[in-house]
Amino acid sequence: MIPVDNHLHTRLCGHATGDAGEYLDSAANLGIREAGFCDHLPLYFLSPDKMIPNYAMDESDLPGYVSMVKNLALHTPVEVKLGIEADFVPGHEKKLEALLASYRFDFITGSVHFIDGWGFDNPAELAEYGRRDINTVYEQYFGLVQQAALTGLFDVMAHPDLVKKFNFRPTRDLRPLYEETARVFKSTGVCVEVNSAGLRYPAKEIYPGPGLLEIFLKNGIPVTVGSDAHRPEDVGSGLPEAIALIKNIGYREVATFRGRQIKFVDI
Repeated sequence: MIPVDNHLHTRLCGHATGDAGEYLDSAANLGIREAGFCDHLPLYFLSPDKMIPNYAMDESDLPGYVSMVKNLALHTPVEVKLGIEADFVPGHEKKLEALLASYRFDFITGSVHFIDGWGFDNPAELAEYGRRDINTVYEQYFGLVQQAALTGLFDVMAHPDLVKKFNFRPTRDLRPLYEETARVFKSTGVCVEVNSAGLRYPAKEIYPGPGLLEIFLKNGIPVTVGSDAHRPEDVGSGLPEAIALIKNIGYREVATFRGRQIKFVDI
């Protein structure tokens, strides 16, 4: 049984397919009790002439997204939650805060996809790895993840080691970075998303990997789970493996949200 899938996208982001209702049909067929839509917040940190095509919804789409999710909740046996995934880019916190405050989300997920303007998880920008020191990339990434948590704007930190997506691995020991990140997460009260999408990419590993997840458990940081589905057939994909990993590490419950209040369900 999969208690929750807290990371579903919609085609409003431009790189997902299928009707939102089809995602919920897939969830219902899998016996998923709770589904959280978590589409990409508009790219508030870019000027209109710098927008990235097919990456996130336009700001004009945001009210419609909120209305769509709320309406879907009335027509499905699955408990539907209204979430949002917001990219963190330092220097734009005030604008992000104002945009998020305009809506009553059930949960707000923070993520890092850019390092100094470089979309490190974008296949179109893969060549940049060859021009950078991989150890420095990891240090920069985890530094940004920590900064994001410290804003206090987020309930959940998504795919916390996303930087491994294309399986570029550092040569340094990551434990100090992991420990530092866990301490920051603990101090801010954020929840960690155990995201199964890494199984579908070259890393072939859940985000976060076992070593990082063990450190999160040791620091008492709660977890939720999400498939990061961009197609209806991806709903729940890899979540049995994610639940198995969570239980093997030592967790006995996962977090869900309503009105930005956390609660827990046993696994």
